[in-house]
Amino acid sequence: MARASARHILVPDEATCLKLKADIEGGTDFAAVAKEHSTCPSGRSGGDLGEFGPGQMVKEFDTVVFNEALNTVHGPVQTQFGYHLLEITSRTE
Repeated sequence: MARASARHILVPDEATCLKLKADIEGGTDFAAVAKEHSTCPSGRSGGDLGEFGPGQMVKEFDTVVFNEALNTVHGPVQTQFGYHLLEITSRTE
């Protein structure tokens, strides 16, 4: 069964999400941005979500995490919780 590890940043609006993505793409550390800006409790640990399998996260996460490129910041991804930036750190098929 597929498994993945990822980290994310959760913010309430798309504009903030896009600004943070630009900051990260410009060289700002993902974990530092997560600690400062993420409204998810995982922000305290740099946005780390640990390892999980398909169906353990919301559908929008699964679509990105199990299909998109590793070590790239993806998003904004909208869920019922807000807007996310996702970075897939590892994946096994």
